Amino acid sequence: MSTFSLIFIAVLGVALLLFLVIVARIQAFIALLMSSLFVAVIGGIPPGDIANVIREGMGNTLGYIAIIIGLGAMFGELLQASGGAETISNTLVKRFGDERAPWALGFTGLIIAIPVFFDVALILLIPLVYSLARRSGRSLLFYGIPLTAGIAVAHSFIPPTPGPVAVAGLLGADLGWVILFGLIAGIPAMIVGGIFFGRYIADKIHLDVPLTATDASSEAVQQEEAAEVAESRARTAKEPLSFGLVLAIIAVPLVLILLNTVSAVLLPEDSLLLGWIAFIGHPFVALTIAALLSFYFLGIRQGFTQREVLQFATKSLEPVGLIILVTGAGGVFGRVLVETGIGEALADLMAASNLPIIVLAFLIATLVRVSQGSATVSMVTAAGLIAPAVQLGNYSPPLVGAITISIACGATVLSHVNDSGFWLVGRFFDMTEAQTLRSWTVLETILGVVGFLVVLVLSFFL
Repeated sequence: MSTFSLIFIAVLGVALLLFLVIVARIQAFIALLMSSLFVAVIGGIPPGDIANVIREGMGNTLGYIAIIIGLGAMFGELLQASGGAETISNTLVKRFGDERAPWALGFTGLIIAIPVFFDVALILLIPLVYSLARRSGRSLLFYGIPLTAGIAVAHSFIPPTPGPVAVAGLLGADLGWVILFGLIAGIPAMIVGGIFFGRYIADKIHLDVPLTATDASSEAVQQEEAAEVAESRARTAKEPLSFGLVLAIIAVPLVLILLNTVSAVLLPEDSLLLGWIAFIGHPFVALTIAALLSFYFLGIRQGFTQREVLQFATKSLEPVGLIILVTGAGGVFGRVLVETGIGEALADLMAASNLPIIVLAFLIATLVRVSQGSATVSMVTAAGLIAPAVQLGNYSPPLVGAITISIACGATVLSHVNDSGFWLVGRFFDMTEAQTLRSWTVLETILGVVGFLVVLVLSFFL
């Protein structure tokens, strides 16, 4: 087929995906598979080979991603159940003081949301925002925007959260570079969007603490979790979790993975030390170590029985099943693009456009994000489209890591009414749709644009 025909098929495939998700309201996993089958058939893959292409795309993707997401979810569940998240938030707010509480909340959200999902982190920490707003009389947004900025940055930029892990798996990116660039891009984005924009929008929109069923239910959830932790501590007479211990457990997998990446650059290939660092610094091993540490220090040491720790670990896997399947389906979509020759055609088209691949990755992710809403689906779709160009382009590992964050940035901007996060934040802050657009949507756009500008500048040196 001609290059034009192949590109046209790719456009039809993406259009079908958006139609199935937005108009037909078909679940994203099924929609991705249907779009992959459509592209495979009209792209000329022999019918007898299509099933094998799907199996290879799914297997190659999930063989890496499922393990990381599953281990990260277990770790996050223990952090939540043990009161570790509460320890981090209370300690930072006390140390920063009332005047610098927005900084404390921003970094609290950033730290806690690394192993914990966005909605869970928000539910855990929103009572702290309510308490500070009641005590100070300031607008809820003065504290809420920094908190949500930190959570959103961690959710989109920093593994082992599913989005960046999925993109890294599809692009073949080194997770160490992804973590490093996620932090380098995410922290300035959180400061600009969460602290500076938070102060600005809090002066423009004054929100009192909502006295709603949502508020009551979120506080009830927090009280129930606090009661469970208190009961556990009463059984064992243990001291409350220390801030340093919780922070160290969160840092362990990140440090090990980063150490693996740095040692690969600094140490000779035949070094015995390099081999051991590569072993303990592989995401599989690093996150297994973190999970085991959390089982003991956040579970057994806090008075939970082995049975309860097992229940927490099992419960944590329930919400990640869909994410894993959607990611696998994204791998199928990318594999189909390669097998049909569309991937090579897209790579040629991108090369002819003279736009840096990091810019194209951001624009594609932004287009899908605005169209269908879900950040994770946007990341997976954009990664599937850009992956063939990355594979054929022979880019350096640091640059592939930067491309991963660029996709994450594009999938963050312009959250609006088709995004569940838009409604979740609006409900917890008791905002109208117009207020949510002026605050949350602008915040997400600032986070994505600032993060993208940082990795774009970095890409010139990679």
